[in-house]
Amino acid sequence: MNPRRLVPAAAVLLAVSLAGCNPQAADDADSKPSGATGRSVTPPVPSGAAGGPAGSSLSLADAIAKIPAGVEKRDGYERDSFEHWVDEDDDGCETRAEVLLEEATAKPQQGERCTLTGGVWLSYYDGAEVSDARKLDIDHMVPLAEAWDSGAYNWSSERREAYANDLGAEKSLVAVTAKTNRSKSDKDPALWLPPADAVHCAYGADWSGTKLRWGLSADEKERAALLKLAEACPDTTVQYEVAK
Repeated sequence: MNPRRLVPAAAVLLAVSLAGCNPQAADDADSKPSGATGRSVTPPVPSGAAGGPAGSSLSLADAIAKIPAGVEKRDGYERDSFEHWVDEDDDGCETRAEVLLEEATAKPQQGERCTLTGGVWLSYYDGAEVSDARKLDIDHMVPLAEAWDSGAYNWSSERREAYANDLGAEKSLVAVTAKTNRSKSDKDPALWLPPADAVHCAYGADWSGTKLRWGLSADEKERAALLKLAEACPDTTVQYEVAK
């Protein structure tokens, strides 16, 4: 069973309250292209990252304050250090397909070996409607390279695999257009925000909740950028549980 549908008690919850929040094909690419897109669209604001029943919440600013301080360490990073797109529940669908099935606004047909045809998706980062799953990337909310820099370099291979395939929280993995995913690359919020202004509050909360869920640190520039977001998103809240 997909734990994005039924989250166990140990799974993490990332729920975002968005009232009044509107401040002005390789998945989860790790290279750093020059510049992010500046296109601004106004898609429906996503519900945030609800992964289970509501629990206690923090303001975005308070959540950011709980993220451990740290200095990034890229030494030794290899993308293959994170085994991803595995079939954890042996239902024939790898992690990528599980996310696509869960996030589809019109469900695709599921064929042999979880081949998907048809379906419609709304890309989180730019609000684009996509009707071909091949044009979507599955993005790690906190990219693999950023996770490595922020503490995953010290994890076991099993924990890195769990991180890379985290279906226990709704926004740990998100379906987005390949264009926006590759624009983001491995950048943190100091260097990149979604081109859709309307999702900035949700994005700041989803990023912060993911870091707290996995005990990842933030450097000074990242923290400053997140706090700037928090100032523009006073009604945004973050709920999370620590990954086991």
